[in-house]
Amino acid sequence: MAAFAQSAPCWVDVQLPDLAAGRRFYGELFGWTFRAGDGPFADALSDGALVAALAAKQDGRMPTAWGVYFATDDITASVARVREAGGQVITEPVRAGRSGVLAQAADPGGAVFGLWQAGERKGFQKQNEPGSFCWTEVYTRQKERVDPFYEQVFGFRSVDPDEAGTGAPGTDEAGVDFRMWSPAGTEPGPDTAIGGRSVITDAFPAMMPSHFLTYFAVADCDATAATVLRLGGRVSAPPFDIPYGRMSVLQDDQGAVFAVLQPPVS
Repeated sequence: MAAFAQSAPCWVDVQLPDLAAGRRFYGELFGWTFRAGDGPFADALSDGALVAALAAKQDGRMPTAWGVYFATDDITASVARVREAGGQVITEPVRAGRSGVLAQAADPGGAVFGLWQAGERKGFQKQNEPGSFCWTEVYTRQKERVDPFYEQVFGFRSVDPDEAGTGAPGTDEAGVDFRMWSPAGTEPGPDTAIGGRSVITDAFPAMMPSHFLTYFAVADCDATAATVLRLGGRVSAPPFDIPYGRMSVLQDDQGAVFAVLQPPVS
């Protein structure tokens, strides 16, 4: 498993009240198979490749939600940058056996994300293919504080879609306020983007907190949304077309929100 570039999204997991129910839901939805981990969680595999993890919530006060982790080769330095940039460290670096070292943090708007310094486990063994991670973006009400935060902590180079002359997941013809993130040392734009920032507008519920939205690639967006309904989940945003394909925002049968993206036919 190759190492991930500094600050690239490298892993996702979901915290669920009922782990067995989560295995049934995602197993049928994405065709995932599972293997037990060291503790109350299960690794998810797509065609035998690691793509995510499902974890049983240890505290009922924790949100039922998908979380994303960004790769770092020096987690202590990354945690220090989080504090310097005005973020909050929720979980100090802790070793996960020989797999690696993790920490959790929140940006100035309150969106939570993870940091991962790889040991034996680098992260995804498959991505950008059906049944695997393909994109992430943070939703915030404080873009003026959040934009410089991610640039300082991760070295992202940011660009608006209209500056790049194209769209990205989360944009539409009405011109959603959106920023794309490209890793340090690259030319910012859709060809190098690994994530982005969107804005929580009045179109969203007033109580919606800042959060990261995780996207999974699928072969058929409409069929996936229909399957979510059949499995007892909800469709938060019915399938619609964007410049990078067709997407939908969904909830599993326990309330965890995620998105799916069907790439355009080339």
